[in-house]
Amino acid sequence: MVKKQAYDNVPGNLYDKYNTPNPIARRMVAGFRASFVDLVLRTHVKQVYEIGCGEGELSMELLRRGFDVFGSDLESSVIDIANDRSIAEGFGKRFIVADIYDVNPIDVSADLVVCCEVLEHLPDVGQALSVLGRMSRSWLLVSVPREPVWRILNVARGKYLGSLGNTPGHIQHWSSRKFLALLEDYVDIVEVRRPLPWTMVLCRPKRS
Repeated sequence: MVKKQAYDNVPGNLYDKYNTPNPIARRMVAGFRASFVDLVLRTHVKQVYEIGCGEGELSMELLRRGFDVFGSDLESSVIDIANDRSIAEGFGKRFIVADIYDVNPIDVSADLVVCCEVLEHLPDVGQALSVLGRMSRSWLLVSVPREPVWRILNVARGKYLGSLGNTPGHIQHWSSRKFLALLEDYVDIVEVRRPLPWTMVLCRPKRS
C-alpha cells in the first residue's frame, strides 16, 4: 500500500480558485460549481462523503443545500479551516485528516462519494479509484484538470512558465478522452461534463 510519506511533499491548493478576484477565473469556477451541483442533484441522495475536501468549499455548498456531508483531507491545516467553517455555520465538526489510501471503506462509506481535484496529485490512481468505488454505496463524482487546456491557461496568465504551465503537485495529466478511458476500468460512466478547464464525471461503481 502506498503510504502518505510517498507524496506528502506534494502541494495542495496553491491557488484559491474559489475566491479569486479575476473575473475570467471566477466565471470558470462558477461553471465548475454549477456542473457539480447539477450532477449531485441528479443522484437524488442525501448522504455524501468528500475525499480531498480541502477547506470545505464543495462540502459547505452541499451542507447549505441540506445534504448530510462528511469528508477528509490529507492536510491537517485545511481540515482545521473546514471544521471552523462548518462549526461557524452550525453544522458541527464534519471533517477529519485521512489518507485516501488508508481509508477503510467498511468504516467510511456514503451514497455519493465526491473526489474533485485530487486524482491528479496521486501516484497510484488505480488504487485510489478502487478505494473510492468500495466507499460508494451508489454514486461517485470525480473531476480532474483537462489537459492540455489546463496548462495553456496557466501559461496564458503567466504562471508556472518554467514547467510549461504545469501546476506544482500535478503528477498525472489527462485529456478528457484519456481520463474516461481510465475510469472505464473501475466505474460505469453515467454523465460527463466539461466545464472549462475540467473534466467532471458522474459514475456508478462497478460491482463484481
